[in-house]
Amino acid sequence: MKKSFLILMLTVIVSVASCSFTTKVEDGPDKDKLLIDLISYVLGKGHYDAKDINDDFSKEVFSDYVDALDPLKRYFYQIDIEEFRKFEKLIDDEIRNKEITFFNLTYTRLQERMTEARSLYKEILDTPFNFQKDEKISTDYDKLPYAKNKKEMKDRWRKQLKFNALSSYYDKVEEQLDSVSVNKDYKRKTSVILEEEAREITRGSLKEYFEFADDLERKDWFTIYINSIVEEFDPHTYYFAPQDKDRFDIAMSGKLEGIGARLQKKNDNVKIIEIISGGPAWRGNKVEVGDLIMKVKQEDEQEAVSVVGMRLDDAVSLIKGPKGTKVSLTVKKVDGTTEVVEIVRDVVELEETYAKSSVVKKDDKAFGIVNLPKFYFNMQDYNQRNAAKDVKQEIVRLKEQDIDGLVIDLRNNGGGSLQTVVDIAGLFIEKGPIVQVRTKGEAPEVLSDKDRNILWDGPLVILVNELSASASEILAAAMQDYKRAIIIGSKQTYGKGTVQNVMDLNRWMRSNDFGDLGALKLTTQKFYRVNGGSTQLEGVKSDVVVPDRYSYIDIGEKDQENPLPWDKIPAADYSVWDGYIDFDQTITNSKARMAQNDQLKLIEENAKWVRQKRDINVYSLQFDKYKANIELNQKQAERFDAIEDYKTNLSFESLPYERELMKKDSILEEKRERWHETLSKDVYVEEAISVLEDMKINNIRRSKNPLTLKN
Repeated sequence: MKKSFLILMLTVIVSVASCSFTTKVEDGPDKDKLLIDLISYVLGKGHYDAKDINDDFSKEVFSDYVDALDPLKRYFYQIDIEEFRKFEKLIDDEIRNKEITFFNLTYTRLQERMTEARSLYKEILDTPFNFQKDEKISTDYDKLPYAKNKKEMKDRWRKQLKFNALSSYYDKVEEQLDSVSVNKDYKRKTSVILEEEAREITRGSLKEYFEFADDLERKDWFTIYINSIVEEFDPHTYYFAPQDKDRFDIAMSGKLEGIGARLQKKNDNVKIIEIISGGPAWRGNKVEVGDLIMKVKQEDEQEAVSVVGMRLDDAVSLIKGPKGTKVSLTVKKVDGTTEVVEIVRDVVELEETYAKSSVVKKDDKAFGIVNLPKFYFNMQDYNQRNAAKDVKQEIVRLKEQDIDGLVIDLRNNGGGSLQTVVDIAGLFIEKGPIVQVRTKGEAPEVLSDKDRNILWDGPLVILVNELSASASEILAAAMQDYKRAIIIGSKQTYGKGTVQNVMDLNRWMRSNDFGDLGALKLTTQKFYRVNGGSTQLEGVKSDVVVPDRYSYIDIGEKDQENPLPWDKIPAADYSVWDGYIDFDQTITNSKARMAQNDQLKLIEENAKWVRQKRDINVYSLQFDKYKANIELNQKQAERFDAIEDYKTNLSFESLPYERELMKKDSILEEKRERWHETLSKDVYVEEAISVLEDMKINNIRRSKNPLTLKN
C-alpha cells in the first residue's frame, strides 16, 4: 500500500508542478481562489473515483452548501435563495475559472441576515410568551419553505424561541412542584415569574450562540464552502483548515503538546473545564476547573497578551506550545482572586483515546477484555505509541493473570490506521493476509501478517455495533474469515470500505505567501476482505446478531450522501484457522441464548420506540398539551427502566500496573470504576464471556509461553 500511495503522491505532485500552481502575489489569485484551484485539481487527479465537475455536480454542491449555511432556515429569505439560484449550474464554471463570486455573495448576505436575526431574537424575547395559545411547531426543516418576508421570518423565530422557552418553563414548573411537596412553606413563584425566567434562559442561550458565531471568521465559512465541494466525491473526503488539521492529528495520535487542560469560551472568557490527568497543569496543581484564563505570556516575551474576547482557537494557539517551553497564565481563580501561574509545557496523552483492559471474573474463571476506542497512531512517526503496541501490551498483561478467554471491544470504534489493524490481527493468527487494498487502475495489494508468532491463541470474541467502522471492520472481517473469532453485535457494522490519506497542501507549492493552506483528507483506495468481499456499504455481518439502541436508526455508510459502491475482487490465499473444536456449535448455542434473553428483547423494544419518537417532528406549543406529551413519553419509557437496572454476575478488576497508578491518580481510579460499573450491566459483554466459556480449543495448539509459536 505504501508503494502505491507513493506513486499516487508523486503523480499528483508532478501534475501540480506542471500546472504551475503558485502563490506569488503578482500572479493574481488570493488564498481562497488558490485553495479552490489546488483542491479541485488534486481531487481530479488523486481521488479513487473522481467525479466530473459539471452542471449536475454544481447543483448538488449548491443544495448542500446553502443547507449547511442555514439548516434551520432562520436566516435566508426566499428572495435570497432565488438570487443564489442563478449560480446553481455555474459553480463548476467558477471552480474551473478560479472564481468565488458565489461564495462572496452568500457570505455577505449571511452576515447581513445574521445581524438582522440578532435584533429579531432580542425583540421577540422582550415580550412574554403565551403558553396557553394552541399552536404548533414543525422541526422537519428539510420540508420547511424559506420565509417570504420579515413577518414570516419573525413568526418562525418566535415559534422556535417559544419552543425553547417552553422546555425551560416546564422544567421550572416541575421543580417548583417538587419543592412544594417536600417543603410546605416553600414560597411559590407565579407563572408570570417562571415564564420570565424561562425567557431569560433562552436569551442566555442565544447570546452564547451568537458569540460563537461572532468568533467565526470569513475563512471558517469558506471552509464550509470548500467541503460542500469535496464531500460530493464521497463522505470521507474532507478539507482541513490548519487548526482543524491540528485537531485531527491530536485525535489520531491521542497526544498534544501543551498544558493539559480543556478550555471553553464563556461570556468572552476562556474557562478551564477539565484538567487532563497526568498533564503539566495536573502535576503543577496550581489551576483548577472553573478558573478563567485572562492573559497569556510566552517565556521570550515581555508583555502578556489578553485573551478576553479572543477567539477560542486563537487563545488555544497561544496557550499550546512545544514540550519544554514555559507559558505564564494570568488566572482568575474560582474564589475571585487573580494569580499568575507558570507552567512548563509537555506532551499530554489523552487517556480516553487509548486501549484499556480489565480482568473479568466469573465464578472461578478469569477472562480478559480489551476496549479499543480507535486505531490510533502518530502520523509523523508510526514507531511511537500506537494501538497495536498498546493492545499487544495489554494482552501480555492479561495473560499474566491466567485468563481463559479474550474479548476485543470495538463498539463505537470509527477506525484509524490501516497498519495497526494488520499488526493487531497478527497477534491472533499465524502469518497470512489480513486485508486487500486496491488503488484505482492497479492490481490489489495484499497486506499480510508476516510474523509466525501468535500472542494469543485462546478463545477470542470481538464485539461490534453499527458505529464500528473502517479499521474495526477490517479486524472483525479478517478474524471472521479465518474463523479465528466469533463476532457478536449488530446485524452489520457501519460499512466504510475506503482508505483515506491526509495530504499536506503546503508541500505541493513552490512558494507560499499566504501562510498555511491546510490539508486534504482524500479517498485514494478501497479495501477488501481476504475472502474478496468489500465491507463498503455492507459492513461486517455478526455471527451472533444482538439488538442495540442503534438497530433501527439510519447511521451507516449507506445512509450517507455520495458513498462509493460495493464491489468484490478475487479472494486472497489464506487458510481457515483450525484451533477450535466446536466453532459453529458455539455460535448456535449463543444464538439460542440470545433469542431467549429478556434483556435483549427489552433493548429491541426500546430501539423501536426510539425510532418511532425520532420520526415525530411536530410539537405543540400549548403548555398543557406539551406537558401531556412529556408525561406520556415518560410513562411509555418507564417500561425500559429495567435496561439500566440490569446486572450481570460478572466482576471486573484493573490490572496490577493500573492499581499502582491509581495510588497517585484518583481521576484514573474514578474513570475505571465508572467503566467497570458500565461493564457489569452490559448484556453483550455477559454473552461474550458465555461464548468464551463454550469455545473449545484444540489443546495441542496451546502454549503457556508469552509468545506462542506454531510449528
